[in-house]
Amino acid sequence: MKRNDLLTPEGTRDLLFEECKAKREISERLTGLFESSGYSEVITPGLEFFDVFNGYVRDFPQEMMYKLVDGKNRLMVLRPDSTMPIARLAATRLRDEKLPLKLFYNQNIYMVNPKDSGRDDEISQCGIEILGGDSARADFEALVLAAKALELCDEDYRIEIGDMGIFTELMAEYECSVELAVNTRNWIETKDFPKLDEYYSSENDGGFARAFKALPRLFGGIEVLEKAKEYLHGEFFDQKLESLEQLCEDLSKVIPKEKIRVDLGLLSRKNYYTGIIFRGYVEGYGQPALSGGRYDRLLGDFGRDAGAVGFAVNVEAVARVLLQKNGDNFKRSPDVIVWSETPVLALKHCSELIAKGCCAVNSVLGSIEQTREYAKMHGIKRIDIVNNDEKITSEEV
Repeated sequence: MKRNDLLTPEGTRDLLFEECKAKREISERLTGLFESSGYSEVITPGLEFFDVFNGYVRDFPQEMMYKLVDGKNRLMVLRPDSTMPIARLAATRLRDEKLPLKLFYNQNIYMVNPKDSGRDDEISQCGIEILGGDSARADFEALVLAAKALELCDEDYRIEIGDMGIFTELMAEYECSVELAVNTRNWIETKDFPKLDEYYSSENDGGFARAFKALPRLFGGIEVLEKAKEYLHGEFFDQKLESLEQLCEDLSKVIPKEKIRVDLGLLSRKNYYTGIIFRGYVEGYGQPALSGGRYDRLLGDFGRDAGAVGFAVNVEAVARVLLQKNGDNFKRSPDVIVWSETPVLALKHCSELIAKGCCAVNSVLGSIEQTREYAKMHGIKRIDIVNNDEKITSEEV
């Protein structure tokens, strides 16, 4: 029988030393940004009822959820998403709070990812949600805050912006089946050009075929939106492209224009997104470090009709990048190690040193010789020896 007591489950890992410091540093930077911007913190349960994530608008793939049952045999899941529980919270405990609500969170989500996908099953997220308010103003604030969050994590970042509404409207006009919509979304999102070319051949409706095949290719600077007009026709698409262009132009006045990318092939498997969607990338991490978008039907599905927008930062992913670039800043040996034959005196001296801003560690070893050896192994440059008369002798290692 195979033993698993020495292993961590697939998609999870232990964090050690500098990794913990880097993760805490990123969390503190982000929560500080959100609090100073007027957002209030919420924490939702790690365990939620399956029903929270089961519905047309709030559908989450069952195969990606960790499931279990409670004492009453009700189906539960480990929280796979933070946005849906916050929508539930807004419609229940926060129902009497006047909109708009600006909330932030710092918690883990749990998802079952395919083996060898390179993705974690346990993900630490720090993010915000703007519930209610004018959609254009809220979208702009979310994008500006997303840029600030990325810059706090790493100066080498970029934001990619698309709009889920464009794809949704194309699918509605094309009157395709749910199965075809899901397949087409996956082909566009993964930029599977052969599959798109195979299905949307010249034998299909020319206008829709050209549009679907063009979406994943419409990627680049703001000028991409002008090119998109060759494939997207009608009042709805004109308004969408005009809004996106204005949003990007406004954003370019706040952050460098070269950090903004338009990607009309940017889609999401989460059904609740209805408008803009965006992702943020940092140098040194190949997957999105930040993701978010607008969702205007999700709160209504819980009984409170209001639009919303939000995003989440993958804290551990950004912490890894921070370690790669500034790892030495997180490696700190204690300034001094203290040893005494009388432990009370050693701890008393440690407390005095700590009060002065010194990093002092109490030696729990049985002799000064062992303490000297320990100091050499761990790069500690000084030993303070406290005698029984409380006289202190310092040694350089």
